[in-house]
Amino acid sequence: MNSDPGGCEMSESAQDYDSLPTETSASVDGASRLMRLADLAAELGAEPVAEEARELAARVSEGRFYVACVGQFKRGKSTLLNALVGHEVVPTGFVPVTAVPTVIRFGDRLQARVRMRDGSWRDIAMRDLKKYVTEELNPENRNGVDGAEVFAPSPLLSSGMCFVDTPGLGSVFGGNTATTQAFIPHIDAALVVVGADPPIAGEELALVEAVGKQVQDLILIINKADRTTDAERAAAVKFTREMLEKRLHRPMGEVFEVSAAERMENRGPLRDWEKLLAGLHHLVEDSGRNLVRAACGRGLQRLSEQLLAIISEDRDALQRPIEESERRIALMKETISEAERSMRELNFLFMAEQQRISNLFLERRRWFFRSAWTESQAAFIEELRTTQLGFGPHDRRRLMRLAQDVSRHKVLPWLKPEQEEGERQYRAVALRFVEMGNNFLKKLADAGLSELTRMPHALDPEKGFRVRSRFTFEDFIGTAQPPSPLRWIADVFLPFVGGRKLITNEAREFLYYLLEVNSARVQNDVFNRIQESRGHLEVEIRKLLHEISRIAEQALDGARKVKEEGTPAVQAAIERLNSFEQELSTLV
Repeated sequence: MNSDPGGCEMSESAQDYDSLPTETSASVDGASRLMRLADLAAELGAEPVAEEARELAARVSEGRFYVACVGQFKRGKSTLLNALVGHEVVPTGFVPVTAVPTVIRFGDRLQARVRMRDGSWRDIAMRDLKKYVTEELNPENRNGVDGAEVFAPSPLLSSGMCFVDTPGLGSVFGGNTATTQAFIPHIDAALVVVGADPPIAGEELALVEAVGKQVQDLILIINKADRTTDAERAAAVKFTREMLEKRLHRPMGEVFEVSAAERMENRGPLRDWEKLLAGLHHLVEDSGRNLVRAACGRGLQRLSEQLLAIISEDRDALQRPIEESERRIALMKETISEAERSMRELNFLFMAEQQRISNLFLERRRWFFRSAWTESQAAFIEELRTTQLGFGPHDRRRLMRLAQDVSRHKVLPWLKPEQEEGERQYRAVALRFVEMGNNFLKKLADAGLSELTRMPHALDPEKGFRVRSRFTFEDFIGTAQPPSPLRWIADVFLPFVGGRKLITNEAREFLYYLLEVNSARVQNDVFNRIQESRGHLEVEIRKLLHEISRIAEQALDGARKVKEEGTPAVQAAIERLNSFEQELSTLV
């Protein structure tokens, strides 16, 4: 997603510049420099850079800054934003909901629009927003939505602040959370939403650290305060503050304890709600314009670096002999082919690793099932003693529901350690692919290929899965509540002929079946995430290497055309690039 989903009507802060000539000149100057950078990008054929520069210029001129809401899924981020805005503007739920970043900005009335990957905007009804931005209806963003904007008549947003609802974290770099990572350069401030049960997790710490390196204004919120005790929240606040200060190497401000769900329903104590609102108002009054200027500066720096690299490559291609450029590209392609062969060899090694990992998780499941079955039987019998039973069909429903509850309480907590072990195994496998990719990048760099100036110098080690968990607990409702009329009639008469024990035994067998099937589903989910994440990583490495070759070939094609026109044309093209380079340096 680009720095801003697009420009619309001028916000109130953008229209009220008469009394602030210094701020006005700064905003106008920043926006004009961005627009000039966009023109230069268009002349260089870098339309994506030009488009991002235009959009950033629009939000700078309107005085808009982005406050992203970040955190792990199930922290209640969307509910919190709805409560702050005072309208139900973004979907909420009990599963990972947000699939793409959604910008919430000021507008005279509630309305929404989405931006597709081709850059086009589509106005949509508010009720249809979930079709585009939720994980349930747009899983892993299969509909190709680049971002969404919601306009809301909220006083809190009337002075330029925009909230951003980001996809929640399964692990920081997993699934749609790559979109959250891609949005980090455009964040001006952040609401960091954590919980007390559990407190801040490792993947959340990594994300906050990445955001904290860019922005100073981090507002820390412990949500769902109504679901925990005072002691639990106090411990969570202490732990969270210590972890963040250790990671960020700076003191954290006040931690706000709130319940967004209570505020949406206008019930319960206010807790720190009023203080949170006051903190946001102070952010607008004290830091808003500085945040806009900082966003402008970061954007100019980031976008100009991309253009300077393009200029450098185009100029080099004009100055060196065509034959040398062709040799360089041949070397690239040879290196890339070698990388492709290495990845194929690694895939064969990975097949052997798959068997080892499969055996490991099979043994872990056997260990879990042995203990879980023993403990579940005991829990089932204990609950059975206090369960009020009735006539036959009622007995069956209660006992089958009891089996579902007992098995669910055993299987779901086991999912987390299995996922953690799966991520450890994945990181070990992925390390080989990352090292291989970095070795080939180094090989290209050692050959003096300036094309690498536009690319990352190294692939970062994998932090976790790249795809979301798809695990859902299978209740087998059809077994628990058999629709057969004959079964219902039989259950009516079973208690009278001493058949209640038969129903109890069937429920115990159902419990065994639930544990067996769902523990296997956990394992399959983790194993599939290992395989799919490794596949995503391999695709990324291939794209990185081929992008280097594409840039070089593009520069060579341009150089050929200019050189066909003769030496004066080449000299004119070089002078044009030099003037662009000088102007870019001046703009920044």
